Amino acid sequence: MQETIIRGRLVAFLREPRAEDDANAYLYEEDGALLIRDGRVAARGDFVEVSVAAGANVPVIDHRPHLLLPGFIDGHAHYPQMQVIASYGAELLDWLNNYTFPEEAKFRDMQYGRRIARLFLDELIRHGTTTAAVYCSVHKSSAEAFFAEADERDMRMVAGKVMMDRNAPDGVTDTPQSGYDDTKALIAQWHGRGRQLYAVTPRFAITSSPEQMEMAGALVAEHPDCHMQTHLSENHAEIALTQELYPWSKDYTDVYGHYGLLGPKSLFGHCIHLSGREADALSDSGSVAVFCPTSNLFLGSGLFDYQRYRKREKPLRIASATDVGGGTNYSMLRTMDEGYKVIALNGEKLNPLASFWQITRGNAEALSIDDRIGTLEVGSEADIVVLDSRATSVMRLRMETIETLAEELFLLQTLGDDRAIAEVYVAGRAAKSPLTTV
Repeated sequence: MQETIIRGRLVAFLREPRAEDDANAYLYEEDGALLIRDGRVAARGDFVEVSVAAGANVPVIDHRPHLLLPGFIDGHAHYPQMQVIASYGAELLDWLNNYTFPEEAKFRDMQYGRRIARLFLDELIRHGTTTAAVYCSVHKSSAEAFFAEADERDMRMVAGKVMMDRNAPDGVTDTPQSGYDDTKALIAQWHGRGRQLYAVTPRFAITSSPEQMEMAGALVAEHPDCHMQTHLSENHAEIALTQELYPWSKDYTDVYGHYGLLGPKSLFGHCIHLSGREADALSDSGSVAVFCPTSNLFLGSGLFDYQRYRKREKPLRIASATDVGGGTNYSMLRTMDEGYKVIALNGEKLNPLASFWQITRGNAEALSIDDRIGTLEVGSEADIVVLDSRATSVMRLRMETIETLAEELFLLQTLGDDRAIAEVYVAGRAAKSPLTTV
């Protein structure tokens, strides 16, 4: 049995904060502690109480005055797009054809996939992210490479091989049968192995034929404990082309509904341009709309109406995400900074407590894994991020006038980046390290 006490200013959310002074929505311990036992939280609370109960022989790692929070969770990311990020001047469909598909073709080489998976997970950890919902390439070997690397690190990941059999170059397409067979084999090999979870991953309706969509629906029905992830209503041209390809459908969302892909473990990236009927269908099915603000801004796709979706009569479940490489960085702090601006452009605001709830417990709830991560509850997996609110000279100066936790969190969201991540614990083990040499 391995035990460690991690000491610091402890913050964990109990529910979504309604306002920046909603003290009942979170737990805060000025001198707090987490007792970690065999990769899980065994006790939390005041440092003196936790340390006395644990006994004198348990080592203490003291991170004061830094904040201890659950590790950040990213609801939608493409690991094969690391060398696509920061590609100039295209909207979604051109961007896929000009940049993304040529890069993803390289992932037929498992060693290439393993290298990029290693670098991708290095970046997540460096930015405080301990769990992500990840798209691999169409190649079975790309998912094998990703899961192998995540499993070695004991990281809680949700991922899947992309399924796409049309409207893409030959090097990045499968067939309805091979996509089904490869996915079945990957589920058997990886779903539930260690901390790995599988997501059935038809890329989006444009790149999957009706036959492949039927196969995706069959996989979801056969494996209800798996996730499903795809894209929805990101771009007007994408929506128009989907309607051409599926002329019988009521709208884009109806395509996924027809093939049985809506549901509480279904993650739909972007969801910017939903009609009322589509939003109702997502809400009624418990499906999740994934907010990708940096990508939506970078590709000029539109403004996700976060607060309206949450406050409507039939509210949506929402996750937030980087979307790399359509997005512009790997940081959930930077993601919520841009998200705050998108929400402000829609005439609303998001209080800083709610931002940090979203990227911890909120995203865990959206991914239906809040029984395991995102909370720091006793028994939860010990994924922890340590935040330094004085990481830069600008932040140190601003901290001189900070008076409340909400103000400090907003400072971290607005000015923080990887430098504000003092340490990251994955299943109770310190994981942050210098950048890997390429």
